[in-house]
Amino acid sequence: MSERTRTDGEGFVAAADDALRGAYDPPMSLESYVDRVLENPTAAASGAGYVLAAVESYGTREVRERGETLDRYRFFDDPANDGEHAVLGNTRALNAFVDDLRAAATGRGNDETIVWIDGPTATGKSEFKRCLINGLRAFSKTDAGRRYTVEWNVTGAGVGSGDGAGAASLSYGDGGDAGEWYRSPVQTHPLSVFPESVRESVADAADDDAYPIAADVGLDPFSREAYDHLESTYREQGRRDLFSAITDRDHLRVTSYVVDVGRGVGVLHAEDDGTPKERLVGSWMGGMLRELDSRGRKNPQAFSYDGVLSQGNGVATVVEDASQHADLLRRLLNVPDERRVKLDKGIGMDLDTQLIVISNPDLDAELDRHAERGDADPLKALKRRLSKHEFRYLTNRRLEARLLRREIAGATAVEDGSVGASGAAAPDAGDGRDRDPGAAPLSVAVRESDGTVAEREIAPHAIGAAALYAVVTRLDADDLPGDLDLIETAELYETGEVRRGDDAVTVADVDLAGGDGRNGIPVTYARDAVADLLSSTADRSHPELPVERVITPTDVLDALADGLVDAPVFSRAEAAEFDGRREPVATQIRERQREDVIDAILAAETVSAETVAEYVEHVYAWDDDDPTERGRADEAPDPLAMKVFETETLGRFDESDYRGTDPGRAVESFRRERVIRGLTRYAWRNRGDAFSVDDVELAEVPELKAVIDANDLADVKRRFPDLDPAAWADPPADTETERVKAETIDRLCDRGYTPASAELTSRAVMEQVRKEWPDIDGERAGDAGPSDGAGPDGGGDPWD
Repeated sequence: MSERTRTDGEGFVAAADDALRGAYDPPMSLESYVDRVLENPTAAASGAGYVLAAVESYGTREVRERGETLDRYRFFDDPANDGEHAVLGNTRALNAFVDDLRAAATGRGNDETIVWIDGPTATGKSEFKRCLINGLRAFSKTDAGRRYTVEWNVTGAGVGSGDGAGAASLSYGDGGDAGEWYRSPVQTHPLSVFPESVRESVADAADDDAYPIAADVGLDPFSREAYDHLESTYREQGRRDLFSAITDRDHLRVTSYVVDVGRGVGVLHAEDDGTPKERLVGSWMGGMLRELDSRGRKNPQAFSYDGVLSQGNGVATVVEDASQHADLLRRLLNVPDERRVKLDKGIGMDLDTQLIVISNPDLDAELDRHAERGDADPLKALKRRLSKHEFRYLTNRRLEARLLRREIAGATAVEDGSVGASGAAAPDAGDGRDRDPGAAPLSVAVRESDGTVAEREIAPHAIGAAALYAVVTRLDADDLPGDLDLIETAELYETGEVRRGDDAVTVADVDLAGGDGRNGIPVTYARDAVADLLSSTADRSHPELPVERVITPTDVLDALADGLVDAPVFSRAEAAEFDGRREPVATQIRERQREDVIDAILAAETVSAETVAEYVEHVYAWDDDDPTERGRADEAPDPLAMKVFETETLGRFDESDYRGTDPGRAVESFRRERVIRGLTRYAWRNRGDAFSVDDVELAEVPELKAVIDANDLADVKRRFPDLDPAAWADPPADTETERVKAETIDRLCDRGYTPASAELTSRAVMEQVRKEWPDIDGERAGDAGPSDGAGPDGGGDPWD
């Protein structure tokens, strides 16, 4: 075991050393700092520029939201905190926020903007704030993101002699030892020490268009006190190198700081009180004024500097629950205009901060109080300054499932694709069941009334049921796109398309409703409903399995719908409307469970992707005059292999459709129209790179996926003619039903179920199946021939 990983006191201290190592630079001279700025201008970027640099430092990835593929800044996945406070969804609003930062940083007319993050409760606004702070803190610990301020020591320049104002001490009111350094209480910019003309020269020399440096800010009042005293002292001494004397390494040093709340980030909470000036910049401390005895004037050393703007100077200022601080908004109006705020008459402070206000929709009403007054509206100028970005409830089932898992069990992993050299990642909304957070089970440790801890299982698809139900309540049923229903619209938002036989409805084909996501069930309501289920046991039992400790999708949907009437956040009309959306969701989830069980029953019968791939290669070679010319196959096609696949594996044709091994017209049409055309459509939808069959994920092509996954009840009855769905709950010994059930339960457990949840799910599915069983034809639907048009469950050709 290495010294750094020892699990004792010394080892943990060493680990703490590692955590802090590299987070700070040693104090440096002003000259060294300027050299650093010329080498890395981000070190002196403005507040907006610094926040922009932090956001862009993590790169982007691709996501799918509202059916569209967007570039998303990884910063908002909270990578600095392992995704604990990732902002899920709302990528368009986040990208617009970054656009505001970019405009403010480069001064393109938006540098006076106050960013406004608006939206209903539980839409991720608080996560946005936490993620912002986490990311800025982490960025400031890197070499590229170091943030700097100044420290002063006036020892040796006349302090303590009793001559002149401020001679008592440079301190925060409690005196100070000789040689003690005092940091600017508002993170003043080191370049502010220079005269204005020199600051501008440094900015011109740095010449960074992406993150321009802050050259238009002066010293804060505390630092000005030190500077003026040093200047007065050395001027009286006749020093010709006056600036060099003032900024000598014995008096001034530049030091780095880790950006955090109170140091570069100011946060005003809803419960914070005090006068407007106290909340904005701080207050005077009478005892310190008397102690400093500055001959009747107010010495800035006696100011608290604990207001939100003082704390946020240098980086960002956040006003939470802004409607609770509506009286401050008008006072904030001139801050981005003048970049200055007053401490008192004659004492002001230059500011460099990105202003961000966060609110629920009630701020809109507060801002519109005087709207009827038109141009005389006293808040009109403020409203022009606010750049509003609306957070909405998620309309992507996959994202909502991830959010629910985080809310219920603290699952923080951010789903992501593989990262390439450019930093971009693959879209994170694939349809693979193993990557679906809604389909995956969840285990939660629950403390019982006797103090013991027991594991409770949230069964597969239960999280997905809650997520889908939440999503469909957020859709505007009166304005669904095209002729889609609620479930299809949710699928469109998640995957970007809805399949209908050979056709696909995509986001490009419909007008998306503008109001979706503004209303509906918040994630907190679903979280609390699941929490209540976790604290109780279900009224069911099994002689061997703890089925009472399993939360099923039906349990979740019933709890969500049944609690609507008593939930104070919903009106009676909303409760009735949301309750009516339960059944479509329940039907969809039952179909997912049915797929799981039938796939498990027929696992040994499923056509492998490799077998389909081999068949596809033969079909392309058969259709190609010279298959080696385009690299489709190294050898001539095998007509017998294709015939066997089509007649035996697919059950699609019989001997009469061939002349020996030569395909008849129906077979030729099938190969060209279904197989080749299906792959061509896939290539078109995924165009951009050179197309090769070798690169195709056949399971992602709907026309081929239908064959790979073509398991239905007809297959089950054909394969297991003696199976009795009515006896599934307690099958007689030594029967086919007993054997099939045992194998099915084992396979379900291999795919994420526990024996208890597998028992409950398979029972529920077979209870549905027993009603259909007598009417099911045990022959494959395709045996009827291509003109019949029947497919699995009578639902169309399996290649459709």
